[in-house]
Amino acid sequence: MGIYKLFDSITRYISEAIARIFGPNDDAYPEIGVQPFSGEPSQENGKTDW
Repeated sequence: MGIYKLFDSITRYISEAIARIFGPNDDAYPEIGVQPFSGEPSQENGKTDW
């Protein structure tokens, strides 16, 4: 009976991984697009990092 449980758990593990890879996308990111920069870069002591 131990072999059957092991085989069942391995099969379930692999099938859940395949379902997650090939399943529908579950990202919930808002579609806001690119946001323009509307400020000034920070300057410390008159020098910039870029």
